[in-house]
Amino acid sequence: MERTIVIGDVHGCADELGDLLDRLQVKDRDRIIQVGDLINRGPDSSRCVRMAQAHGFEMVLGNHELRLLKARQSGDISALKAYDYGTLAELTDGDWAFLQQARPYCHLAQYQAVVVHGGFLPNQAWQSQSLEVTARIQVIDADGQAAKRSQAPEAPAWACEWAKVWTETDASRPFVIYGHTPRPEVFHQKGSIGIDTGCVYGGHLTAFVVEEARCIQVPARCAYVASKRFPSSGPSVY
Repeated sequence: MERTIVIGDVHGCADELGDLLDRLQVKDRDRIIQVGDLINRGPDSSRCVRMAQAHGFEMVLGNHELRLLKARQSGDISALKAYDYGTLAELTDGDWAFLQQARPYCHLAQYQAVVVHGGFLPNQAWQSQSLEVTARIQVIDADGQAAKRSQAPEAPAWACEWAKVWTETDASRPFVIYGHTPRPEVFHQKGSIGIDTGCVYGGHLTAFVVEEARCIQVPARCAYVASKRFPSSGPSVY
């Protein structure tokens, strides 16, 4: 049976991506969608892109791809972070061509689901929201705007607000599969599942098999980047 497999934030962790693909026992007929942030921060962004190409990944645009693509295309490097420069130098023309095919989201209409990098504001039509929202949102601030956790530490996660208005019978709000906000464990709320489990920080790399509603994980081989939220241990199969 064909599976729809959604893979969380890889961040250049090529060894772990290989481990996860092996554990999934990926077949040619499987459809693989990656939530974005395939690259950057970790040890081998270019190899991650080559693996994604070899397995026919469909790519959603993450905030890391978005920032690097904008800088490369415009020549404006003012928004870059220190670790971005290594990735800019590492990626080949073929890598960039592949990343440029990434979409803002991937709508799985047959499952009333959508794959996106960051998430959505619940009070607006999801299809019309900008990349500034969908690739970056983590929480919703006191003004009802998309924000990062660091900008509004006490604000609710967007997924918690989405859960308040989501119902299975309302096609206007699909089930959302997303990454971007790293947590030690999968974040499953009504109407959404967050599968960024912080591989680059020493957590896990997670995949969600849509037809089975099941997560499969592999542990990070090490913590490539320090974070106060990680490392964290947890079950390898949900």
